[in-house]
Amino acid sequence: MKITDIKTFAVDCFRTNWVFVKVYTDEGIDGVGEATLEYKEKALEGAVHHIREYLTGKNPFDIEKHWHDIYRDAYWRGGAVLMSALSAVETALWDILGKALNVPVYQLLGGKVHDKVRIYVNGWFAGAKEPEEFGEKAKIAVQRGVTAMKWDPFGKSYLNISNADLDKAIRCVAAVRGAVGNKVDLLIEGHGRFNIPTSIKIAKELEQFKPMFFEEPVPPDNLDALKEVKDRSPVAISAGERLYTRWDYKPMFDKMAADYIQPDISHAGGIMELKKIAAEAECRYIPFAPHNPSGPVANAATLQLAANCPNFEILEIMYSDVEWRKDVTNEALQYSDGYITIPDKPGLGMEINEDECLKHPYQPHTLRHYTGALTDIRPAKTEFYF
Repeated sequence: MKITDIKTFAVDCFRTNWVFVKVYTDEGIDGVGEATLEYKEKALEGAVHHIREYLTGKNPFDIEKHWHDIYRDAYWRGGAVLMSALSAVETALWDILGKALNVPVYQLLGGKVHDKVRIYVNGWFAGAKEPEEFGEKAKIAVQRGVTAMKWDPFGKSYLNISNADLDKAIRCVAAVRGAVGNKVDLLIEGHGRFNIPTSIKIAKELEQFKPMFFEEPVPPDNLDALKEVKDRSPVAISAGERLYTRWDYKPMFDKMAADYIQPDISHAGGIMELKKIAAEAECRYIPFAPHNPSGPVANAATLQLAANCPNFEILEIMYSDVEWRKDVTNEALQYSDGYITIPDKPGLGMEINEDECLKHPYQPHTLRHYTGALTDIRPAKTEFYF
């Protein structure tokens, strides 16, 4: 079997664009991956084109060799663009191998440790502005069986937060906790935007609500700062969505800078690289909680990986999405009581519909983290998809 082509499909999904990557072979077995990279889609497609030049004509089963050679020969190693492109292609190669052998990807990794995985939802708060509105939307999510939910209550604050804004953020967390009770886990998102003293101040205020973790309190480019916050925080700290490869994760592990790690299968190197990172975390007794707010292909790949990792803890998933999500792939999630069942179809168990993808072409979107519009992540008409 030889690789004949690689194509990208950028699909508008309101807050960003999914970027699906499809690898074709001369035996008619194709594989899909996802490289969704907010606001850098065009650079990403260029990186995939360079990988296409290397992979065309090669055996798709030599996954480890191709990963090594592409990473080595890039010279300018790492970074979001290269690693996202490589992640998607690597995932697609595992999909091809699983389909060729007629087994799900998790079987190729050693089989299932988990038949189902617990999830926490993101995006459940769409449109909420005031604490009371967050509370009402949280009630609706819990009525649908949600047992854990994440959001960023900090508005447009950056590095520092005023007492007034912090007070509103804490009232928001209180409203959600009051709405859902103590049996639902709350996860608080920081989006990597506070300095050390502000992060610690926020963490101390959050303690009363018993969150599962406070995510990415400081920017991702200083692990010493993260370690300082972790050591002084009364609540667990999670981080890692903007770290790439085991080499980026090594200093985090050496410093024990986070309580939970959150590599993203679309950015950190793909399925096997996350398996290696998770194994490093396992020997340090650090839970593995993959970052996963992207599209259906990334979700399918992460489910295969989560099935196989003993230290898997909880998986992020978007609560609702654009109505055409159901059209661009054949996604069919089995959700019940806060868990998603691991699919057993060959490969990732996922196909994209190329024609439907082309109906929703790339649209530019702007970063919302510091504009105060964080909750505007869904159009007026959305659909639940689990």
